[in-house]
This record gives sequence, structure tokens and C-alpha cells, in this order.
Amino acid sequence: TADRGQQLAGIQGLVLDISGVLYDSGGEAGGLPIPGSIDAVKKIKASGLRLRFCTNETQATRDKFVEKLQRLGFDIAVNEVTAPATAACRILKERNLRPHLLVHDDLVPEFDQIDKANPNCVVIGDAADNFSYQNLNEAFRVLIGLEKPILISLGSGRYYKETDGLKLDVGAYMKTLEYACDIQAEVVGKPAKTFFQSALAEMGVEPQQAIMIGDDIVNDVGGAQQCGMKALLVRTGKYRPCDEQHPQVKADGYVDNLAEAVDVILKQLHK
Repeated sequence: TADRGQQLAGIQGLVLDISGVLYDSGGEAGGLPIPGSIDAVKKIKASGLRLRFCTNETQATRDKFVEKLQRLGFDIAVNEVTAPATAACRILKERNLRPHLLVHDDLVPEFDQIDKANPNCVVIGDAADNFSYQNLNEAFRVLIGLEKPILISLGSGRYYKETDGLKLDVGAYMKTLEYACDIQAEVVGKPAKTFFQSALAEMGVEPQQAIMIGDDIVNDVGGAQQCGMKALLVRTGKYRPCDEQHPQVKADGYVDNLAEAVDVILKQLHK
């Protein structure tokens, strides 16, 4: 459409969500690529557009996560990925914070360089099966015992999709601790502005020169738009038809999958 051509003028960079856009996680093989997405990434790289992968994935270190994507057939390197744990470590160091970690076992190595003795904050990520009553209660006790409780959350997603169905995400447990301690978490993953800004800075492009492509209407699309970026919603991953009637967030376009999004964008660029 003509208006979409206007919207895409001057685009220099793409930011891609990973889970639900490139692949659906879970299952025996650790996930399945979404049809067309491996080629779509190759096309972006061949086009000369700048590219960042932006994820709230906090069940593995970036190295392990990227290794898995490479095994699935994606052309992706660790230094192309913006992820919450690295952002959190930066904040912890800057503010001399010593975290009590409520995260997935596989993410713990990301915090190797961080002092965790005598904690003065809690960092919560997508801990999956580590979200037991006991572990949540332990995090609660650390927070409630602090004069100025600080809760840092590696995302605020409500749920995500694995190959065997939808799974509760970190946001549900973040809300539990917020409510119990009467505090507000600081979110370092999507939809936080700083998260998208670091992805843009790493690409060296302005917000209006970039498009976000994601499967989460609030965290991907809404978060990117608040930053001044354009954003497309794919009908894969956790997408549900009601997302297109979201009361607060309207995507700049709705596409069936990443492959279609990339075709639309590249067509406009070559006009």
C-alpha cells in the first residue's frame, strides 16, 4: 500500500525479536524454526540493512542461546544480540548492587563477575521450574528485609509460546513480588526504553530509521513505538487474532511471518 511505502522510507536498521519470530522454543530439539525465517535473516544481511536481535530470553547465557540458534540454521552471532542479563549486569555494577538471583540455572554464569554476598536487591528472570513457592518466598524475604527494596526484572512478559503450548513468563512472578512488597520493579528487558535504545545505539541508527518485528503486541510493538521506532506484528509465536484489536497498541503493520515482513521492507527499499 502507498502509505506503507511512506512509512518505510529511510529505514536503515531492523530489530528482530527471536522467540516466536525466528523460532518456537521448547520441545525435544530445543525448538523449531518458523518456516521462511532462516532465509529471511539471510536476505536482511545481504541487503546491507543493519540488524540487531533483541530478546528477553533469560533461560540461557547469550553464548548458549546463540549456539542453539546456529544449530537450528540461523546466521547469528553473539555480538548481534541485545539481551537483558548484560544490561542488568551493567546496572548492578554502576549502582554497587549485590543481587539475590531468582533466575534460570543456565543464566547464572552471566552474573559470574558480580558480587552476590549480603544481597541488597533481587534480580528476577524467567526461572521456569525454579519458580517454586520456596524460591519466590526467599526472594520476598530478601526484599521485605531491605530498607529500600530494589527489584530488577529481566522482562515483564506475561507468557510465551513453546512447542508444547503457552508458558507463564517472568512478568507474572514480578507482579507477585511487587504486590507482596508494595514496590515497583525496574524492568531492564523489553518493553523498557533503555533496552531498545541500547539496540539502536549498537546499530548506530536513529529510532525513526529502524523497524522492530515481534510477536508480542505490548512488549515488542508497544515498547518499540514508545521509543520512536516503527513496529510490525507477526502472526506467529504467541500472536493471537485479538492482538490486532488491542485497545492501546496498534502495530504499523501486521504480517503473516518474518519472511513476509522482510519481503515488504526490501520491496520498499528498492523502489
